Amino acid sequence: MKVYKNIGVFAASSSKARPILLSEAYKLGELFALNNRTLVYGAGHVGLMGAIADGVDENGGEVIGVIPQFMVEQGWCRENLTKRIVTKDMHERKATIHQLSDAFVALPGGIGTWEELLECMTWKQLGLHDKPIVLLNTDGFYDSLLADIDFLAGEQMMRDVHLSMLTVVSRAEEVIEAIDNAPAWDVNIRKIAQI
Repeated sequence: MKVYKNIGVFAASSSKARPILLSEAYKLGELFALNNRTLVYGAGHVGLMGAIADGVDENGGEVIGVIPQFMVEQGWCRENLTKRIVTKDMHERKATIHQLSDAFVALPGGIGTWEELLECMTWKQLGLHDKPIVLLNTDGFYDSLLADIDFLAGEQMMRDVHLSMLTVVSRAEEVIEAIDNAPAWDVNIRKIAQI
């Protein structure tokens, strides 16, 4: 079985996130540490980004933060990181996170998180990677997005087979198993990317 060691995480940086979202993010970080998984993320110190990093760090795990220089200058970077990678811009940040990660998890978040998730799905649909993508749908946060994705398939804007590139779970305890047991993805699927 393939080991997915470095897990790229997309998550909210909002300091106003609901407690249930923050606690699940922390719990996932704790589980990463206890299962020898390295967090690869955007290096933030507040919101769900901060919570998951705290969960990893406070339980002896490794945290790799990738952040553009302008965010460092704004003081948005977490201080306590196993490794900090500073990029020139957001595009390089996303590319670096993608390159370093063996799998991806999206936690609740705003448009930045949604954009990262959807780009990762797009690249998988095009056969540019075969890495697992897991969506942590805490407290139904992503129900509307999932309905929209189903709508796209119903409107023939994507194929039904592409719905299987995303594994949806509702609890932090389900994430690692979902990553480790994600269905195999054939990068040759790009042959049917166009409808």
